Amino acid sequence: MRSLTRLDTGWTFHTAFSPELITAIAPGTAVRLPHNAVDLEMTYLDERCYQQEFGYQRILAWQPEYAGREISLEFDAAMANAVVWVNGRQVAAHKDGYTPFSARLTGLLNEGDNLVTVKIDGSENPEIPPFGGQIDYLTYAGIYRDVWLKLTDAVSIANLKVETSSELSDAKGVRVTGFMANPTQVAFTGNALVELCTVDGKVLHYQTTAVSGTSFSVVFDKLAGLKLWALDAPQLYLMRVSTTTSAGTDQLSTRFGFRTAAFTAEGFFLNGQPLKIRGLNRHQSYPYVGYAMGRRAQQKDADILKHELKCNLARTSHYPQSTYFLDRCDEIGLLVLEEIPGWQHIGGQAWQDESVENVRRMIERDWNHPAIVSWGVRINESADNHAFYSRTNAMARELDGSRAIGGIRCIDNSELLEDVYTMNDFFNGAGPEWLAGREPVPLRAPRAVTGLDHEVPYLVTEHTGHMYPTKRFDAEHRQAEHVTRHLQVLNTAYGNPVISGAIGWCMFDYNTHKDFGAGDRICHHGVMDIFREPKFAAHAYASQCSPDEQVVLEPVTYWARGEKDRCDVLPIIVLTNCDYVELKVGDFAPKRAEPDRARYPHLPHAPVIFDSRQVNMNDLGAWGMLWRDAIFTGYIDGKAVASVAVSGNPLPTTLQLQVDDTVLRSGEKDSTRVIVRALDQAGRPLPFLDDIVTVDVSGAAQLLGPRMLPIKGGVTGFWVETTGAVGDIALSVSTTRLGTQRLSLRAE
Repeated sequence: MRSLTRLDTGWTFHTAFSPELITAIAPGTAVRLPHNAVDLEMTYLDERCYQQEFGYQRILAWQPEYAGREISLEFDAAMANAVVWVNGRQVAAHKDGYTPFSARLTGLLNEGDNLVTVKIDGSENPEIPPFGGQIDYLTYAGIYRDVWLKLTDAVSIANLKVETSSELSDAKGVRVTGFMANPTQVAFTGNALVELCTVDGKVLHYQTTAVSGTSFSVVFDKLAGLKLWALDAPQLYLMRVSTTTSAGTDQLSTRFGFRTAAFTAEGFFLNGQPLKIRGLNRHQSYPYVGYAMGRRAQQKDADILKHELKCNLARTSHYPQSTYFLDRCDEIGLLVLEEIPGWQHIGGQAWQDESVENVRRMIERDWNHPAIVSWGVRINESADNHAFYSRTNAMARELDGSRAIGGIRCIDNSELLEDVYTMNDFFNGAGPEWLAGREPVPLRAPRAVTGLDHEVPYLVTEHTGHMYPTKRFDAEHRQAEHVTRHLQVLNTAYGNPVISGAIGWCMFDYNTHKDFGAGDRICHHGVMDIFREPKFAAHAYASQCSPDEQVVLEPVTYWARGEKDRCDVLPIIVLTNCDYVELKVGDFAPKRAEPDRARYPHLPHAPVIFDSRQVNMNDLGAWGMLWRDAIFTGYIDGKAVASVAVSGNPLPTTLQLQVDDTVLRSGEKDSTRVIVRALDQAGRPLPFLDDIVTVDVSGAAQLLGPRMLPIKGGVTGFWVETTGAVGDIALSVSTTRLGTQRLSLRAE
């Protein structure tokens, strides 16, 4: 039977690789995995700092249970061009920085200490996707995902594939294919027990079949009483396969779900019902540590997309992302479009061969995730290349006929080899209308983009983003325009049944190359900042959910008389899913406004806009007179259901700490996010407060990043990470103007 042990401790890191490391242990820095090769700055990050070779070493001590077993190191990913040696002998080489690989150790271990050496290279190698041109995101360097020690008998299960059928009936079907690993090619016979279970392991149905070759299959049919995987009820099942053969025993499980997902010329359908896709793009990067974040942080991003932003789809721009993120999407009901690594550039033949392999690795790793509804098999925003993309499409169709294939493009009249014309449409600020000083077009009609004389499945995979980057601390009028542009695109997508939906660029801000982004080398393209703290535009997405799920009421205003031209606070956009909103200023009578259906007829929930039609500026107090507090109140069915107060005299009042988790796992490299907010007396962030946060962490955790952090837009944030010890964690946050706040956490 197999065993799988996480090897996140015991590693020695070397800031420069030398050939001597292959054969001899050398002094270095003790690190735990996941690990980023270079500690990173938040702003003005020079990406050249990690573009070199680094080394990792680990002593693997012989254990009696290794005798007679197949032994391997399983790398979830390493960036990039990894080479692995054991006791001086090369056992693996893997170029790609985003997919898993294996290093077989069988027969190479001594009965004593064994030296494992790993070289990774952070250089932007033009032979490896996504490199060769310029890319607008950073790839970092390091063994940034988990590494596992796997022991099996001579013959084991390499992978499982679960394919469902008749999903919408009460007579569902499942085909299970098991692929066998037999490195020494021993002859064997035996049986496989295939069990369809609940996620907690209770057996619902089972079959046995003979096993003797490279693969086997069983089919379950007429399965009654099983539930669909849906967004609001993501029912998962477990397929558990146990083999007993003349070459040993093994067991492997995978989760799956019953659902249908169809992209059509009439839109997207999930389980036979129309669903307008409302999504955001996600990078897998974090401040200070790049890609090197573990399970909890990856899961949290999925939770934010689903529960805070109210999205129904995430696109893994622009590479396969952590299985922890994908697993969480399965669990909470968040759809995924997953794609291969790349950004605009197509390299030579070796590069293209590697990219085709990326398609295979991605699909074979992730084909059982019910959340994934489409594979992206083009290089993001690249030119047409018939020969190359015929290969990527053929590979995807050979491996998985159950999902639609897309190819992310930004060019009109592109050759459609895929099932879905997936388009990055940045006319919302980029087209001739914008250049001529006219209003931007939110989205173009699909046929105007495809150049075809008929409709085809069509999905907008990016919009807004770099055409209107907005910082959390930008002026109010820019925040309002940022909100408006996202709303306009969503409104247009909802209004056109041909468009399956729109995926905004992007979820949160991220570090970038010198060739992109703002002067601080951050792409401020997100609806959240780099700490995942919402900008006003985040509420443009959140407000589209049903008020039965959550009542949303967010005025897009700093409520300061001097923030706009002519010292006029109007117009004020209120992002809400309420029936109407009242604005009461001081002791003046409240003013009422309805959702603006004239501007946004297609949104599930149009914003409320207070302008001169509802509010006389004299009612707010003429220039030179007293500026008053105000309160926005949202009503549903005539009842007040939410209110937001804004202060006419905001002053630093409260230092608020919000931690995602108070109990962490000591047995792995676990981390949690802490958000620090400087609030006024009404509980609103102070957007222009200049202050420094000083952070102290003691006990069984450490701070990621610097101790002193600037407050920007009234907010800053950081992550704390376990050290491997069990015990209490004391967290203290201090500012000059708002004093000190403390939190107590624990690692168990």
